[in-house]
Amino acid sequence: MELSFLEPLYTAIATVISWIHAAYSVIIPPDNGLNWALTIITLTVMMRLLIFPLFLKQMRSSRKMQELAPKVQELRKKYKNDKQRMNQEVMKVYQEAGANPLGGCLPVVAQFPIFISMFTVLRAIASDKAAHGMSQAMVDSARAAHVFGAPIPATFFTSANEIHALGADPIVTKIVLGIFVAISSTTTFLTVRQSVTRSMAQMPDNPMAQQQKILMYISPLFAVFSLNFALGLILYWVTTNLWTLGQQHWFYSRHPMPVVDAKGNVVQPEPKPGLLSKILPGKAADKKPQDAPAPEPEQKVIRQQPTRQPRSKRTGTKKS
Repeated sequence: MELSFLEPLYTAIATVISWIHAAYSVIIPPDNGLNWALTIITLTVMMRLLIFPLFLKQMRSSRKMQELAPKVQELRKKYKNDKQRMNQEVMKVYQEAGANPLGGCLPVVAQFPIFISMFTVLRAIASDKAAHGMSQAMVDSARAAHVFGAPIPATFFTSANEIHALGADPIVTKIVLGIFVAISSTTTFLTVRQSVTRSMAQMPDNPMAQQQKILMYISPLFAVFSLNFALGLILYWVTTNLWTLGQQHWFYSRHPMPVVDAKGNVVQPEPKPGLLSKILPGKAADKKPQDAPAPEPEQKVIRQQPTRQPRSKRTGTKKS
């Protein structure tokens, strides 16, 4: 059942897909699977760039939470017998510092309408309907496109007759879809594990740690539901997972976990060198302070003292 109030978004996504597909059709045949694969990947990258400001907001919130981790741990120990008071004090610390524990959900929430729109547009293509502003020529092009022998609108449970009608082999289609579902499951697990590992290192005594571990291990099972998704939608999901993995790795490498010294002070470690510094080590932006030339040692100034002339004890005149 489609959500009618999202129809403008469905139309917008279908329109963007048409533009991207038309641009690639200049150099790649419109019915080619590579054309449609690049169209979906490009749409995914554009969407992730669009919500990148939310990721930056998430990074700032996560950074503040890292800095507050020692103080939060003290509060958890102090009020370990009073869970309600502990939660109140912890939330008070977060609010005063402007940190949002739910900031990490913003990119996911922003992606959801795009995901629903992609699902709806691809389902219309599978049903051979020129809906949501799509032309029949575009629908026919998508239905004729195959990625590694599997049609773009096909799902794992699409009947053999329907797959034959799309000009593909049912066995090859199910094998390709099974491989893409396995890739989707793996990338989902790696993405969640990367985030959960960081969260547990940030707050070892987090009462939600056990639930996070459970989520990490059951997340691959969500890929089972993607067996009902069209190949184009699975390709979208794999692309966004790979983007998230790379984005999180970049952030975590540039912002290592803070270290608490013996005095209880939070010490921010030096970020790891970026890729540019490895390729072009001479770049001034990547130089470390110790790479700067050492200052020249100060030269000791020796003052010339006048020689003392011997004098006569009686008259005080200089001796000749």
